[in-house]
Amino acid sequence: MRTVFKSSVCLLPVLALLMSVSILGSCGGNEAKKAAAAAAKARADSIARADSIAAAQAAAKEAEEAQKAAAAAAKKAATEAEEPVFDIITTAGTIRVRLYKETPKHRDNFRKLALSGFYNGILFHRVIDGFMIQVGDPLTKNANEKAKWGTGGPGYNIPAEIVPQFSHKKGALAAARRGDAANPLRESSGSQFYIVQDPVACSGLDGQYTIFGETIDGFGVIDKIAKTPVDERDCPRRPVRIVGIKIVEQKPAPAAEAEKAEPADTTFKK
Repeated sequence: MRTVFKSSVCLLPVLALLMSVSILGSCGGNEAKKAAAAAAKARADSIARADSIAAAQAAAKEAEEAQKAAAAAAKKAATEAEEPVFDIITTAGTIRVRLYKETPKHRDNFRKLALSGFYNGILFHRVIDGFMIQVGDPLTKNANEKAKWGTGGPGYNIPAEIVPQFSHKKGALAAARRGDAANPLRESSGSQFYIVQDPVACSGLDGQYTIFGETIDGFGVIDKIAKTPVDERDCPRRPVRIVGIKIVEQKPAPAAEAEKAEPADTTFKK
């Protein structure tokens, strides 16, 4: 009996140790499972964030592409408008003009030259205060060609489009041309044009030159250029040049407002 009891006593520490190991093993397994679950959740969250970022980037890119497409469509519509509007940006300020649909050859030619950059850097070579200001000769880009200023162009003329309803009002755009003796058909210069400063002084030109547009803003700039001191050839002593000509994108008025709008008064008032 003593031997058996002694053996049992000796086995107690061993049993306790085994139970402890079993309990520790069970706890360790739970912690491992929790850690694995946490890691899986972190991976899932990371993937979700990445998907969210990718979706946001895709949405931003899609919005940017849509904005570009809308801008391109607006520019195309403005460029192809029946009566396009342009900003003539000069060193003296900006003159905003609208071209007439009734003179399509002159309208399309001006649009082509303006958008190609033809007029960039060209000088106002003939300025007469109380009359008009003239520009459009590419020879004015070269000071060494000054003796020929007023004779240059793109190498072609434009058939006359003289419309009786258009007169030399303040700000009217008209095509320059050679005199009737050398030009009985009154064909216009391919690029030179003038802007009316004084409609009374220019009224005698009605019906003789193609008027293809009108100024809608920047009348003060016309006067400013006209008052520039000139030499004996009416050429400004201080160069005034076209910096560039840009198409203006016009937003159509809402239908309700368009119905209420009254026709613009196109007569020049002093």
